[in-house]
Amino acid sequence: MSECVHVRDLPRAEPAPLSDTCPECLEVGSHPVQLRLCLVCGHVGCCDSSPFRHATAHFEETGHPVMRSFEPGESWRWCFADQLLV
Repeated sequence: MSECVHVRDLPRAEPAPLSDTCPECLEVGSHPVQLRLCLVCGHVGCCDSSPFRHATAHFEETGHPVMRSFEPGESWRWCFADQLLV
């Protein structure tokens, strides 16, 4: 995994998740495939394998670049801006 400039700008304490699933999926009656946690604000969104790609949409709307998997047993992080595992 590589470091990027966006990782150093993250809050030191990981933000608390704002929900336990993708609220946008619930709103439209869709089922998220896998969940992602925004490491800037705690938004939980579905991955790009889900029909609506809410985690990517969150990045596009807010510019929050780094997320991590919100799946049990997974801890990898992704920077949308740099397109890198970080």
